[in-house]
Amino acid sequence: MADHVYKILELVGSSSKSSDDAIQTAIARAAKTLKNLDWFEVVETRGHLKDGKILHYQVTLRIGFRLE
Repeated sequence: MADHVYKILELVGSSSKSSDDAIQTAIARAAKTLKNLDWFEVVETRGHLKDGKILHYQVTLRIGFRLE
């Protein structure tokens, strides 16, 4: 296994469906412009409430991508 160097990017994904969907949204968007995405880490989860119901999820995550 070769030694790797990673850059870490922090993103916030959002979704009205679920926190998992918010994660998928952020990763899918990052994958459109970045190469070598290797891992992610959820840093924070929060949401927007109205009348006791969840309206929106927001997930802050760090994505690691390997530098060439």
